[in-house]
Amino acid sequence: MKTVVVSQRVDNYAERNEIRDAIDQKLTLWLSQAGYIVIPVPNQLALVSTAPEIGFHDWINNIKPNAILLSGGNDIGEFIERDNLERALLAYASHLKIPVLGLCRGMQMMAVVAGVELKPVAGHVRKRHRLKGQITDEVNSYHNLALSQCPTDYTVLASSEDNQIEAIQHQHLPWQGWMWHPERELIFSEQDTQRLKALFK
Repeated sequence: MKTVVVSQRVDNYAERNEIRDAIDQKLTLWLSQAGYIVIPVPNQLALVSTAPEIGFHDWINNIKPNAILLSGGNDIGEFIERDNLERALLAYASHLKIPVLGLCRGMQMMAVVAGVELKPVAGHVRKRHRLKGQITDEVNSYHNLALSQCPTDYTVLASSEDNQIEAIQHQHLPWQGWMWHPERELIFSEQDTQRLKALFK
């Protein structure tokens, strides 16, 4: 079975004096049902000062993932350790041409790394809308930021009815970004699963 490294959101529980990495159980379920072994990556690996013994490169070179998924949750800039970790994952994937799927914030990170700014968008939180373009599914929406433009070296796969970019594909690497959350569907979409398998083949 192929292994997929998945980035995690950061949750700060100040009343407990705890900062936790977290991943939606339904995301691991979606990936597992699609046939992948899920390996969450600790955000602390990107902070050299707090993880001097085993840093990101030692960890990733031992894992040798077949694919990488950048998960949703958190805004970019909210937790620097997660931002740094996902930048390192993208650099690693670019060097080895490893497949990457970015979901919601994950797609935003792909765009930001490519030099694109994000912009506020209304009407995209806890909504459903139909896509247009190469993907025409009805999808969920949980984001209040959108891409200001298509990143260089990417192609738009789908847009929303109000012309916001909802899916992108890299022109030279096996990378895609989706602004929806396949794991939040009551019944996982077969179309999403087939797209995942085609990308991670």
